[in-house]
Amino acid sequence: MNSKIVLAFTGSVLPIYLFLLKTLSRYLLPINCDKIKTLEKIMTHYKILFLDIDGTILRPDNTIEDSTKLAINELKQKGIEVFLATGRPLHEIAHLALELNIQSFIGYNGAYAIHKGQDIFKAPMDSSTVENFLEIAKDNEHKLVMYTHEKNIFTELESSIVKEFIQAFHMKKNEQFSQDDIDKILGITLFNLSENEPALYEKAEPSIHLAQVNVDGLRHCYDVIRDQVNKGIAIQHVLEHLNISRSESIAFGDGMNDKEMLSYVGEGFAMGNGHPDLFQYAKHKTTKVTDSGIYNGLKSLGLVE
Repeated sequence: MNSKIVLAFTGSVLPIYLFLLKTLSRYLLPINCDKIKTLEKIMTHYKILFLDIDGTILRPDNTIEDSTKLAINELKQKGIEVFLATGRPLHEIAHLALELNIQSFIGYNGAYAIHKGQDIFKAPMDSSTVENFLEIAKDNEHKLVMYTHEKNIFTELESSIVKEFIQAFHMKKNEQFSQDDIDKILGITLFNLSENEPALYEKAEPSIHLAQVNVDGLRHCYDVIRDQVNKGIAIQHVLEHLNISRSESIAFGDGMNDKEMLSYVGEGFAMGNGHPDLFQYAKHKTTKVTDSGIYNGLKSLGLVE
């Protein structure tokens, strides 16, 4: 029989078969529910995976577990697209992309999306918002790093907290802020904020919110997230471009900058080490980044052995 006919026949019969199994198990037969769930998983064909970097792929010592590399390779061999989806600037993650053999990215917390060298989405920040934040930061002794497509622009480079941030994320392309770059900013991270100070920026710009950096020693740092430009919105653009449905997408994250991403995809996994406020936005909770979190999450979907 022609393989296309077989597939079409299988696709039409299996849903009816599962319905009958569930009905019979409820009224007539003691059928094993685990077997039904397994059949449902077989019918689901995932096509794309989005992975945050820090606290999701990268452990605190900046290394990647072998189980994570194995899981990514297994999914790629199955033909599943894999994207890195990060708050980091894309010019600072080339080494990770090379190590994992990944060519598709969402960077700057959703402001720029690329699929195998092709731009899908790019949305610089409004220059008036950037200028407004610069004024608020100056008045409150906060520091900023602003990311363009090519470099990291700091309001101050000699501050100890700025140096700690640069060291923690191994940032190389760092420069002092110049007004010439004001209309090229794709993302911003703020430093030296106390717990109640994000409200200063959120009140000034109601269409943004701040997400605390989920890295030990850097809790005073906050990423600027736009309501209409974030990882979730970028994923929408990617899925439309690749003609993939939400139900066929998976994502893993650990920080509050991941909440839109995890709540949008079909299967959202919060890492066990995730921010406490993140879990409510994820469909699943997996183990920690130091305990094969990605591998275990994908295994629960039947995608790795």
